[in-house]
Order: sequence, then structure tokens, then C-alpha cells
Amino acid sequence: MTKITADNLGRGAFVYIRQSTADQLLNNPESRRRQYGLANRARQLGWTTVEVIDDDLGRSGGGIKRPGFERLLAAICEGRVGAVFAIEASRLARNGRDWHTLIEFCGLVGTVIVDEDGIYDPRHPNDRLLHGMKGTMSELELSLFRQRSQEALKQKARRGALFLSVAAGYVRAGRDRIEKDPNQRVQEALSLIFAKFTELQSVRQVHVWLRDEGIVLPVACHRAAEELSIVWRLPLYNTVHNILTNPVYAGAYAFGRTMSKVSVKDGRKRVDRGLRRPQSEWDVLLKDQHEGYITWSEFERNQRVIANNATGKGSAVTGAVRRGELLLAGLLRCGHCGRKLYVGYGGKAGRYYCQGALVNHGTARCISFGGLRADNAVGTQVLRVLKPLGIDAAVKALAAQTGETSAAQRQLDLALQEAHFAAAHARGNMMLSIPPIVWWRASWSAAGMRRCRLCIGSRARLPSSRRRSRRPWARRSGST
Repeated sequence: MTKITADNLGRGAFVYIRQSTADQLLNNPESRRRQYGLANRARQLGWTTVEVIDDDLGRSGGGIKRPGFERLLAAICEGRVGAVFAIEASRLARNGRDWHTLIEFCGLVGTVIVDEDGIYDPRHPNDRLLHGMKGTMSELELSLFRQRSQEALKQKARRGALFLSVAAGYVRAGRDRIEKDPNQRVQEALSLIFAKFTELQSVRQVHVWLRDEGIVLPVACHRAAEELSIVWRLPLYNTVHNILTNPVYAGAYAFGRTMSKVSVKDGRKRVDRGLRRPQSEWDVLLKDQHEGYITWSEFERNQRVIANNATGKGSAVTGAVRRGELLLAGLLRCGHCGRKLYVGYGGKAGRYYCQGALVNHGTARCISFGGLRADNAVGTQVLRVLKPLGIDAAVKALAAQTGETSAAQRQLDLALQEAHFAAAHARGNMMLSIPPIVWWRASWSAAGMRRCRLCIGSRARLPSSRRRSRRPWARRSGST
């Protein structure tokens, strides 16, 4: 007895097509052709109305939001689906909840499921059991594949030989090693970032200085799995921050600096990737693996400065310099509770006050005092200490200003040299691609011919003993 009834044929046949990743869409076209070919099989089995659902191409079947699968479930509940076609169970779902929901709905409305192995009616106990086992095996298979690949990656990372991508400023040296980019312009641009951060002590100020000076930074452009090129762009804040916080520039190999967090939102699994982990939780950290732009001690010091500049991280950090007249903002702490003092402005001068106890426990402020006397006392002491060093400080300030100009000019000079080299290289390639007779004739422009006639006329006035050939190129070609 056939499982396809007249009621099934009276409704439509839905062909569900899915591939998990964009890489499969690019490199596995045969699988996609097989899935689209199921539409012809549906017509051969007697269906006249065939609808193809391919909204989920490039989406995983592991439980994330899939609009195509949701549209299929909605059509089944509406009674418009007589059969669901897929080449295998994993195409429909790699998630047990989605898979059993599909089987349940198909059994309620009498929809059959068709794959390359046969035709199944979820209302029959044997077919329901077989499809349930297929879905379970598909989900387990996905977990095993993921576990094997992750363990292989971690094993290679423990040796410091795994490079999924290469940061700007480095190039691959073989399959499991990197070294500094030989491009001098790239090296000096990255070294300039670290030097300016040592001077300015702020990621944002480094970013602002680079933008004001019009200095572009190298950005890694991965166009293929093994091909890396550099593009030059005006820096974004995230670009500067990523360079200053990446341990690769301190000569260290790090793996597992980010993690993924799984949550449930609107009844679906949601995966948030790229969340940063503290250094103590990194999977692998190998120091002195390659040549760095800074030392590891400098890297750690930079991380402390960046962390202390985060004013929104509570009273445990110093905080970055902010606007206001008071000098000691972010530097003073309450002698009673140890919390950082707040700064308030009103009237003629600002005030320092502690309201941590007020916010947390509802009690009165610990301390509050005017900032004028405190700032004057501290300023006087600072000037007393710095007064003997005033001349040296002025000289160093002038030298620093000159250094800034020299650094910016150096980057412009290197960019100009690189442009000249690229132009010469392109001209050389063009000359090689043009037949010699063509560019030889083109080089004799009208101005060149006029100069040639002048030279011939001047030689005609010379004595015959000092005259040369009227065709210098003939003598040159003959000599070769």
C-alpha cells in the first residue's frame, strides 16, 4: 500500500533546501543541485504544485533562527503541505527540538516526509521511530564533528602553530610560524602607535592624533585562505585599540582570547561570539614566540593603563583625565571608606565629596570639601619639585614636538616612496607586455624628434672628422 494518498497529492509538495555555511555555498554546488533536483522527483511522484524553500541557505541547522524552516512549519500547520522533500534528515534540522516538532506537526495533519531513501508517514509508529532515530543521530553527528575539530585546533594551538589569521605587521613564514612584515612603512606605522601611547597614555588621544595628522594605518585584508594583503586606511578607534591590546605585537602567541555565549531569546538559541575573556582564562599563552614590536612588560603596562582609563568600571580604577577645573579628579579617595571621591561644580569653585555610602547604604556623605585649597597646595608642591627641571622640561617638550613632526613626515615620505615604487613596478610590467617596436616608436614624440633635428643640424656644422653617425640608434643596435 502506497503512503502517498490523493489527499497528499491535492496539497502542495515543499522542497526544503539548506546548506550550513557560506563556504559550502561557494565550494559545494553539487549538493545544492541535488537538493534542487528533488523538485523534479516531486513532479514524477504526481505533485503538480511544488514550492521550493531555500531561505536558509548559509544557515546552520543547529537551532539558530531559520526563517525558511519556520515558514515550512507554518505551512504544515495550515494544512497546505502534502509532502516535505529533503535529501536527508540533517537538511531539515540538526536540533532535536526542531526535528521532533516537525515530525509531530506532520503526524497531526497527515504530511509525508520524502528523502532519497524512501517515503515516511509520521502517523505510522515504525516510520515515526525511524525518523526519530535519524534526527537523534544527526544531532549527535554534528556534536561529534564539532568536538573533533575543536580538539584538533586546540592541540595545534598548544604548540603555537595555529594561525587562523595573521595580524597586520606580520607575514607567514611557512605553515606554522610568523615573522615581521619586511615592509618598512608597515613596521614604522605600528611602532609609532606604541610610541604615541607611551607618551599620551590614552587610546582615544592616540586615535585623535593620528586622525589630525592624517596618518593611515595598515589593515590586514584576507582575500583568500592563504593570501594576505595590506590596505592603508585612516584609523578607527577600534583599530588602534585592537593593536594596543593584541599580545601578538609583544611577541606572544595567544589562543582562546574570546568566547561564545549561548542564550535563549524568543524561543530560539542565540550565540554571541567574540566576547573577550580575561587573560587568566586564555586557553594558550606562549611568550617570546616571535619578534615583537614591544616587550611583554610594556604590553602588560599598557593593559593596566587602558584598564585604569575606563571611568565606567567603578571605584577600582583611576579613570582617564576628564574636563573640569579641578586637578585631582579621579586621584583622591575617601579616608573613611576608601571609595573614589566624586567631583562637583557649583558656584565659584568645585568640590570633592564622597557619596559611596549614600548610594549603597543610604547614609550621609563621608566627607566633602572645597577643591580650591587642595588644588593650590598640590600645585605649589608640584611646581616646587619641577622648578629646577624647568629648562630640561622645556627642551624635552620642544624635542617631543619636533619628534611628532618628524614621525608624521616620515610616514608621508614612506607613503610617497611606496607610491613611486608601485608606479615604477606597474610601468615595468606594462613595458614588458608591449612589443619593443611599439614602445620604441612611441618614445619618439614630437618634442623628441625636434631635439633630434637640432642635434643633427649642430653635427652638420662640425668638421667631418668629428661628425658621428646620423643614426645613433643604428650604431647602438649594431654594437649589441
